Amino acid sequence: MSDYDVYLFKEGRHFRLYRCLGCHPMEVDGQPGALFALWAPNAEWVSVAGDFNGWDPDSHRLYPRWDGSGIFEGFVPFAKAGDVYKYVIRSRVTGETYEKTDPFGFLFECPPRSGSVVWDLSYSWGDGEWMEGRGAKNWLESPWTIYEAHLGSWQRVPEEGNRPLYYREAAERLGNYLRETGFTHLELLPVMEHPFYGSWGYQTLGYFAPTSRYGSPQDFMCLVDHLHRLGIGVILDWVPSHFPKDGHGLGFFDGTCLFEHQDPRKGYHPDWKSGIFNYDRPEVVSFLGSSAAFWCDVYHADALRVDAVASMLYLDYSRPPGEWVPNRYGGRENLGAIEFLRAMNAELYRSFPGVETIAEESTSWPMVSRPAFLGGLGFGMKWNMGWMHDVLRHMSRDPIHRRWHLEELTFGLWYNYSENFVLPLSHDEVVHGKGSLWGKMWGDPWQRAAALRLLYGWMYCHPGKKLLFMGGEFGQEAEWDHDRSLDWHLIAQSDLHRGVFQWVKDLNRFLRERPCLYQLDFQREGFQWVDCDDRDNVVLSCIRFSRDGGMVLGIGNFTPVTRRGYVVGVPRGGFWREALNSDGACYGGSGEGNLGGVWARDQGSHGRPFSLELTLPGHSFIFLEPA
Repeated sequence: MSDYDVYLFKEGRHFRLYRCLGCHPMEVDGQPGALFALWAPNAEWVSVAGDFNGWDPDSHRLYPRWDGSGIFEGFVPFAKAGDVYKYVIRSRVTGETYEKTDPFGFLFECPPRSGSVVWDLSYSWGDGEWMEGRGAKNWLESPWTIYEAHLGSWQRVPEEGNRPLYYREAAERLGNYLRETGFTHLELLPVMEHPFYGSWGYQTLGYFAPTSRYGSPQDFMCLVDHLHRLGIGVILDWVPSHFPKDGHGLGFFDGTCLFEHQDPRKGYHPDWKSGIFNYDRPEVVSFLGSSAAFWCDVYHADALRVDAVASMLYLDYSRPPGEWVPNRYGGRENLGAIEFLRAMNAELYRSFPGVETIAEESTSWPMVSRPAFLGGLGFGMKWNMGWMHDVLRHMSRDPIHRRWHLEELTFGLWYNYSENFVLPLSHDEVVHGKGSLWGKMWGDPWQRAAALRLLYGWMYCHPGKKLLFMGGEFGQEAEWDHDRSLDWHLIAQSDLHRGVFQWVKDLNRFLRERPCLYQLDFQREGFQWVDCDDRDNVVLSCIRFSRDGGMVLGIGNFTPVTRRGYVVGVPRGGFWREALNSDGACYGGSGEGNLGGVWARDQGSHGRPFSLELTLPGHSFIFLEPA
């Protein structure tokens, strides 16, 4: 670690620490071994114990640097890839000795074991074509239909004790499935190493290590590599907001609150019983920024979805009055977290062309997806949590009451262009007793299937990028359970579920082939209402536009009553082809529709010079386009 490295580290501006801290196999004067480097400024002494020295804590002491950085370094001969190790830290503050895993470890033992593993990250990538052209496929005017998945429960192997798929198995199975269904991106719930499987990865300890539950780092690289060769982008969930306080991890690391705030009003999260990073400490900012860069640099991630951003931004997040500490101006904004997010986003966009960052931010914090130089947080996109909650609340209502709640479907357009939004139907809505998306729909099974197709039709017509959690694409009936596989048999055994599956595949294809459904997602000229206030019929109609004048008309009937002779104004005459109809027999519907399309009438409507007279099947969404 050079003097300049130390300078940047202490300034909070070193975002490549994984190259110099942690464990790095190397050869010194012809002697194979590994260099170890650890930041522990309040340690009296630090040693490395592992397979290479019989776990003797006195065999290999590390030496403190002369510069007061708090970094201990040392070369350990004969340490080789696959050896398990831990740091032994004697605190000068408490006088206690702690055994800790490597904060920069590239691989951990499979939980519940907790040792770090010496590892070499060399890999021969074959995704050069994707990486070179990623900017054109991964930017804001590209089609994004995201498949969100938990790797451990997407598909299991029942003949081998119901185990999860390994990374290399998932590469082929999941990759082929995404090609079949037409999704453009895969978003993985956190794959970073985590001690508690039931946290789904959101209680992260290995900020530089994919979980060993499914294989080695190279196995995970193979998964990303294979998806890239298939033309599929990879989004990784990443959690810089909090971390578990397990004794072998980051908490109370050198006998002091090194990574977390010492004051529990700032350093302890009451909801998740976890530690909160100290964003005011430059070395912690360098640690987190290096983690973000690591996944883009070493693992070729195309985007990071940053979890729980709201909990980072507000000092009083989930805290009653008197249990939080105001910032230096007396406000509730976490100034250190804000500056960290801006710096992290700026670094990723500067260093990794084509990469995007996506915020899960559940409040009305302004300009989340606007550049930092304009006063924003610097993210590329933001999850639209309000849209998700509103639309699911509406779809769960008895249709007889929906006319009084139409704003649950339309309100999102009032603020739609304040951010670059992703429309998520995510894992958060199918756990903890909330039931599945199928279970949220009103009516009997036939009506549930029709309503689910209607929901997806409105989602794909609405401006914004699309995200669907696994199982939703075929109408999983049971609530998601991380300990079991999805109910794949439903596709084979049920026409209704097979119809939902086919509808999602056709929506993905339809969107990718029509720039008017994605090119201007974040610009006002890409969307126009035809009628957003037909409460009597509970019908919504709108037109999506592309930059070259292409257009698609979308109409949703949010009641089970068929509307015949329904008039919709359009800007162009001639024949309008019915491109997709969610009530088609091939989707498990009744087969009602408009016989392939209708001719526009010269009689104007809704302020437009022409009109269409349509049949709108109950609980249906149809797309029409000028021939």
